[in-house]
Parts: sequence; C-alpha cells; structure tokens
Amino acid sequence: MKRKKTKRALGRPRSFETGKALDAAMKVFWCKGYEGASLSDLTKAMGINRPSLYAAFGDKESLFRKVLDRYDSGPAAYVREALDQPTARAAVEKLMEGAADLATASGNPRGCLFVQSALACGDKAEGIRNDLILRRDAGEKAVRLRLKRAQAEGDLTHDANPADLARYVVTVIQGIAVQAASGAARPELRRVIQTALRSWPQ
Repeated sequence: MKRKKTKRALGRPRSFETGKALDAAMKVFWCKGYEGASLSDLTKAMGINRPSLYAAFGDKESLFRKVLDRYDSGPAAYVREALDQPTARAAVEKLMEGAADLATASGNPRGCLFVQSALACGDKAEGIRNDLILRRDAGEKAVRLRLKRAQAEGDLTHDANPADLARYVVTVIQGIAVQAASGAARPELRRVIQTALRSWPQ
C-alpha cells in the first residue's frame, strides 16, 4: 500500500510581526543614526536573531532603507498634509510645526531620523548618505513646486524666488530637528517658527 506523500513545509513561520520589528529598528536608527546603530542593538530591539533579520529584511543597509520608507509614510506623513494646505504660508507653517511636533513628541526619539542619520554618516556609508541626500532633495523639490504653484495662482508675490524660499524653509526645518535633538522644548521651537515666518514675502 502506497503512502500518501505530504507536502514539505516551506520554512518555519515568522515568530515576529514585521511592522513592529521595523518600528523597533526605526527607534534605534533614530536615536543612534545609521552608523551608530549596531546589529546587536537592532536585533535586541527587534526581538529577533541575526539570521531572522537577514531573512526578513536583508542586510543592515536594506533594513535602513525599509525603515526610511516606513518613517516617510508614518511619522513624517504630516509633510503631505502640510503641502495640501490652501495657501503657501499655511503650508510652510504646518511643515515647520509638524517638524517641531515630531522632533519633540514624548513617544519618539528627539530630532529627525533623516537629519540624525545624515550627521553621522562616514565614508563607509556613502550609499546611505547619497540616499539621504536624494530623499532630502526630493523633499525640498516638493516644497519648491508647492511655492511655484502658489506663485502661479497669485498666492505668492512674483518677486519671490521659490527655489531660494524652499531652501530657506528646509534649512529652518533641519535646524528645528538639530535644536530638538539638543534638548530644545516645543514652545521654544514654536517661537523660532514664528520668528522665521515674519520674513515671509508679503
């Protein structure tokens, strides 16, 4: 009598939730930057061993890029909402306030993941540094396009330079992240925002 063949298992099921593991990795990278975060730090926070990390996310660089995507669609999702504001000034104010709120939220590490990682990225992490530069450039481009649209709609004065203004806005936002990482409180950063907005083209 022939025995029925049984299908072989396709591997052990994962004993962790991918989203939660990415969130844990995000906090490690956010606190320590890309180079400062060791594999031991990551596996401990994620509650998995190295083979499981490599199987689910690839190497450290691949994991970091997945974390950046999750950060962009999660904690930093306020950017898209801000750019949808009806006026350019309102969009910029919401961008700055969103950055201050994110960088000082009690449940988050201080500062900004993009900025923290870029500040401590040496020659060995050139690929990551270039990726962060591209992502920051894309963010600045989105602000610039929003300001160009505002200018075309008559919401921004014709003598304003959208490119220079976008660079100024991004510089203030990055400064907010650095100040927050150094311990600046949200009310202090809100005052910085109001000071920056006083230079808005009238």
